[in-house]
Amino acid sequence: PGAGSYAFQTQPVGFPGGQAVPPFQNPPPVGGVIWMPIPPSIPNCPPGLEYLTQIDQVLIHQEIELLEIFTGFETSNKYELKNALGQRVYFAAEDTDCLTRNCCGPSRAFTIRIIDNLGHEVITLQRPLRCSSCCCPCCLQELEVQAPPGTTVGYVIQNWDLCLPKFTIQDEKKMDVLKIVGPCIVCSCCEDINFEVKSLDETAAVGRISKQWTGLVKEAFTDADNFGITFPMDLDVKMKAVMIGACFLIDFMFFEHGSDKHQRSGVW
Repeated sequence: PGAGSYAFQTQPVGFPGGQAVPPFQNPPPVGGVIWMPIPPSIPNCPPGLEYLTQIDQVLIHQEIELLEIFTGFETSNKYELKNALGQRVYFAAEDTDCLTRNCCGPSRAFTIRIIDNLGHEVITLQRPLRCSSCCCPCCLQELEVQAPPGTTVGYVIQNWDLCLPKFTIQDEKKMDVLKIVGPCIVCSCCEDINFEVKSLDETAAVGRISKQWTGLVKEAFTDADNFGITFPMDLDVKMKAVMIGACFLIDFMFFEHGSDKHQRSGVW
């Protein structure tokens, strides 16, 4: 209810004219990394998003940067995106300059480029520089999702709320599709922090974005976070891509501050 038919479209599994679907290509492991088999092309699906038609869960693991740990110097973030079997689906890398990262901290504008296992950039996330204060509702956070690069498929828009972190997922025409509602206190010890993805009227659960507890040492001394995203298998593939974008925005807004404080003050 409220999500509309747009968000729940079963993806086609064959080709027009009854042609047989070619077998998956399974690239050999590179550097010990096992990639998810390459799915066939699907009509009306943005190139590179075919992977998302076959999964209902994405695990996002941020790589630990040793330079950042020992010097406090903010480096560009890098991430692995995996399926439930631990196979890499995508690789993501932040594209920002050194001055922006170290002067603006987690509030910085960024471009994140998401690459498939053929080396093609299939999703681009763009976040403009915006005020991050909850007392400034006239300038809220926003993230644009493009797939492929240059073609907008949706937006993540922060909604002003006095108590809860809230966001709206929109399609390429800026029509509301889904809501995201986080906990009142975005802080926890020894357990996951969940952001619920709901229908527009917030009565039906659609999915979840979870910041996963990674252990005391990693939580205390790095800003390398792990996230899990769940969504219906038949959710529109474009909205799956936008949910991935929402996860990155949530990470920067709520879970990069510890690293930023460490860089500015030298203490935790």
